[in-house]
Amino acid sequence: MIRFRKTLATLLLCGAASLAQAAETTICYNCPPEWADWGTQLKAIADTTGVQVPLDNKNSGQALAQLVAEQAAPVADVVYYGVTFGLQAQKAGVVGTYQPKGWEQIPAGLKDPQGHWFAIHSGTLGIMVNVDALGGLPVPQSWGDLLKPEYKGMVGYLDPSSAFVGYVSAVAINQAMGGSLNDFTPAIDYFQKLAKNSPIVPKQTAYARVLSGELPILVDYDFNAYRARYKDKANVAFVIPKEGSISVPYVMSIVGNAPHRANAEKVLDFVLSEQGQALWAKAYLRPVRAMKMPADIAAQFLPDSDYARAGVVDYAQMAAAQEAFSARYLKEVK
Repeated sequence: MIRFRKTLATLLLCGAASLAQAAETTICYNCPPEWADWGTQLKAIADTTGVQVPLDNKNSGQALAQLVAEQAAPVADVVYYGVTFGLQAQKAGVVGTYQPKGWEQIPAGLKDPQGHWFAIHSGTLGIMVNVDALGGLPVPQSWGDLLKPEYKGMVGYLDPSSAFVGYVSAVAINQAMGGSLNDFTPAIDYFQKLAKNSPIVPKQTAYARVLSGELPILVDYDFNAYRARYKDKANVAFVIPKEGSISVPYVMSIVGNAPHRANAEKVLDFVLSEQGQALWAKAYLRPVRAMKMPADIAAQFLPDSDYARAGVVDYAQMAAAQEAFSARYLKEVK
């Protein structure tokens, strides 16, 4: 009987410990360790707040689709995605409201006034190139260069119908080719031409494939290219195409009826804190808070004259056009 009581007490203690451990968890959709150096950010969150955030390799579109599917019984607590998906999530009613610490330092155009989403950092789209994998070919300098037959089978871009960076690629190319958010014909024409060059079109980040040389050229952000070059020591170049490009923010939201609301708030507070924002800067992202980039990091960016070719767009209009563009891409390109 005594042994039974000891065994029961042990089981109860183990169960309590498991519950306590579970209570210190926050589920984030679309927090992949190889993207934007989320791996370092999540470790810092755990070390500083005690909240464990499991790795998640969804893209923005997959994350939103999962939130919609689980709306009646949410699994995730927070979500990270491109700004247009944040706007769509708000419209779909799958996110709650939260104004994290440091909220007042976010520019008005980069947050929902009620707190359905807010930007944490931004990046500029361009061409990421593993120079060693080109086999002696020149580094492409323009969107037009990617259509050249010598780069056949060497170019990749993320699926524009699913991944936010893919849709950003479409918007950037469309703007560069004379299109607008009301007319994506130039982008559709471009992707049709690029299809003849046998591009690789993954749904998730292809960062590791670029580093290995499997994918020599990827349409991607500056922060991934700089991390590859300066942190992972790969011979990677980054080019802002001569025809032009765009810069875009990435945002986060708390999920409606988040199962671990208190822990979710800690995570969102951290990514916007001075410590969290400094980590984004060290990963070559531009923090949303008005803080100066470390001099050694800023020196590794392309010159301001190159960034002058990257503009911004109306993100609400970009979000409104996304569904129709995706349908057209799937019908006419894919």
